[in-house]
Amino acid sequence: MRLAYVSTCRPRECGLATFNENLVQAINQHIPFSESGSFMVALNDSDDKYQYDYDDRVKFVISQERLTDYQAAASFINRSGADLCCIQHEFGIFGGRNGDYLLALTRALRVPYTVIFHTVLEHPDPMQLSITRKLADKAAKVIVMSNKAVQLLRDAYRIPLGKIVSIPHGVPDFEKPDMQATRRELGLPSGNMLLTFGLLGPNKGLETAIKALPAIREQHPDVKYVILGKTHPGVLKHLGEDYCDGLKRLAMEIGVSENLLFISKFVDEKQLHAYLTACNIYLTPYPNVAQITSGTLSYAVGAGAAVVSTPYWHASELLQGNRGKLFSFNDHGQLAAVVNDLLSNPVELNKLKQNAFRYGLSLRWPRIGKQYTRLFKAHIKAREESSMLSDNTLMRVTSSLTRPLSWKTYS
Repeated sequence: MRLAYVSTCRPRECGLATFNENLVQAINQHIPFSESGSFMVALNDSDDKYQYDYDDRVKFVISQERLTDYQAAASFINRSGADLCCIQHEFGIFGGRNGDYLLALTRALRVPYTVIFHTVLEHPDPMQLSITRKLADKAAKVIVMSNKAVQLLRDAYRIPLGKIVSIPHGVPDFEKPDMQATRRELGLPSGNMLLTFGLLGPNKGLETAIKALPAIREQHPDVKYVILGKTHPGVLKHLGEDYCDGLKRLAMEIGVSENLLFISKFVDEKQLHAYLTACNIYLTPYPNVAQITSGTLSYAVGAGAAVVSTPYWHASELLQGNRGKLFSFNDHGQLAAVVNDLLSNPVELNKLKQNAFRYGLSLRWPRIGKQYTRLFKAHIKAREESSMLSDNTLMRVTSSLTRPLSWKTYS
């Protein structure tokens, strides 16, 4: 089976690029990438085709805002002998209004495709609704990563349930290292450590976590809040480092600068796993409910971290069964109370970690890769059987038409 993957691709520093790489590697265990002739089609965020130093698995590059590239990519995939195309979807990585240039590719594809929706909006505008429905209508299957996403696609987008498949976000298959040894290797301070990671921007709720620090420090003076990650490229383009500078000013104004540590780099998954192991508590203080999938949250659970989060959609699902603690949106007082309680109660803290780690075993990429492989193979098999049935029917019809006709007269 030859697969064509359409996505942002490494070395671009992007969550979808990381997800796509992990998916390729996981499926590679069952459908060998090179032997099958599989390949990637990469999305660039500029007109420079040589913007990123892709490896030789990338056979075609699309410049995000160049419509003709999408049409040419479809032609390339059609000629490639691919059996199935796997498209990673986020509105922001495709060109045009709300990413509608992708429709030029899917309209021209003669190869069946699946689309993985990383974002599903509860209240899409008319164009977003139309794009999502058009993508789903032509897709062999639509893949999402939570039950809430299934419900939204069914109710808000009127996509048939039979077309939707839910497969959780995969997480790295790493062993859990020793916490203190990992801290020493990373050069992190001793004491209680809180962590948030990911691309930084105003939609992360980091102000809430910083405002909680004074009350946390009262009970746990050694606490450090580590914010790991670079400013989001879109935020950087329009605002520069104003957002992160504002967070630092906030910390200074409320007297917690010494308790805040920024590590401005995009780390690989092995390093990320190490940071998650090193922290006492992982925070996702997102300010609103409409977060359908969070790769960072999945990684934290997969690493067996104790998670404290606002109750956005993905967190409400993933942290069930005492796999984490929730606090109200924008409520730094409640966040401080939850964190203080956990830091003062190591038995409860360790229970959260154990529950998360056990559940995280079901999210590891080798298991998730099997689910995708079964889905892809089942579709190709069904398509081949349908084609054989059509061919046999045509042969029977053709055969009957070539036989001599006999006439019977009724008197």
